[in-house]
Amino acid sequence: MSFTNNLNRVVAKFQFLPPALRVTVISGIFGRVVPFVGTSGLRYEELTPERVVVTIRNRRPVQNHIKGVHAAAMALLAETATGFAVGMNLPDDKLPLIKTLKVDYLKRTRGDMRAVATLTAEQVTMIRTTPKGEVTVPVMVTDESGEEPIRCEMVWAWVPKK
Repeated sequence: MSFTNNLNRVVAKFQFLPPALRVTVISGIFGRVVPFVGTSGLRYEELTPERVVVTIRNRRPVQNHIKGVHAAAMALLAETATGFAVGMNLPDDKLPLIKTLKVDYLKRTRGDMRAVATLTAEQVTMIRTTPKGEVTVPVMVTDESGEEPIRCEMVWAWVPKK
């Protein structure tokens, strides 16, 4: 029997859709659940227990004063990808909490951005089986040039729901 949780159940309901439509539908649903995510227009391109890919378009509502993606929007992108990586693996009786959100801004961004968060098999097992814990989730954030304009460290914790 495979592991399931609320996020996995939602994602599984739309697997029959063509990929582009599936991204639009799932992004719309999660954007309504977390209003700030919806406002920013984050798109969930890939959602698996081991890998989450989230993108953001460089458009007016998320821009800074120099027409790049705003620093807060870049942090949201990385935080969302890593949070979903943890969330895809948490049993329904656990609550995910961001513990550390560290972002180093290295250079000016160009165009749209993409965050790829990954978990190892060992991390997945730990998240699924440990009643309370924390994990550093690797995330790579790139812009249209393929470069990493930011470097992030995201530590997520989980605790039992009350």
